[in-house]
Amino acid sequence: MAYHKVNQGRPVPSANGDLGQTGTRAKLLEAAGHVFGEKGFDRATGKEICGEAGVVAGAVNYHFGEVEGLYAAVVKEAVGRIFPHGAWAAGGAEGGDVEAALAAFFGRVVRAANGADGASWPLKVVARELAAPTPALAALREKGVFPAAGPLRSAVGRLMGLPDDHPAVALGCVGVLAPCFLLLTADRRTLTRAFPALGLGDDDVDAVVHHLVRFTLAGLTAVAAGVTPERS
Repeated sequence: MAYHKVNQGRPVPSANGDLGQTGTRAKLLEAAGHVFGEKGFDRATGKEICGEAGVVAGAVNYHFGEVEGLYAAVVKEAVGRIFPHGAWAAGGAEGGDVEAALAAFFGRVVRAANGADGASWPLKVVARELAAPTPALAALREKGVFPAAGPLRSAVGRLMGLPDDHPAVALGCVGVLAPCFLLLTADRRTLTRAFPALGLGDDDVDAVVHHLVRFTLAGLTAVAAGVTPERS
């Protein structure tokens, strides 16, 4: 696969490797993903995105009709990049290593939060969209774009020893995702000012992931010990 470069040297996949319309559209999607991921939809502008992509002003309107159309395409792209990885599929399956799936998932989130992963914008875009939904998410929801929900419930259910449709498992899933939303959407400087000992640098990734895994496993185990396996 050929790649183009947008500003700051980020790689952008191109279907045919040329500089035509396909390349411009891919550049816009990648650049917009970074901008939307950092700023959210409301604070991003088409002019800024075109500058980030290194394309002429007006390219957003030409390829996507408007900024709203570009944002909808970015959300769809972000969902498509995240879910095929099947972060929970292997762990949720019988005989799968749930703890490894948990660690892999938290690893992606922490690297995205501290900028260690240059391709982290899909996680940030989806986190922001779930926190403050727009019509873009509603349109995707109607097409069933949450295939990760089932494997996540299955993985958490296995960790808790409960059916995946048990209310405690649903709350357990919320407990798994909650710190991820905080790390992905909160201002990093504000977090470190509030908690000066909080390490969010590149050298802290492994320690943060290790803590999140231990904290999550302990919490799920404690909750499971106090509930019955039958659905309520």
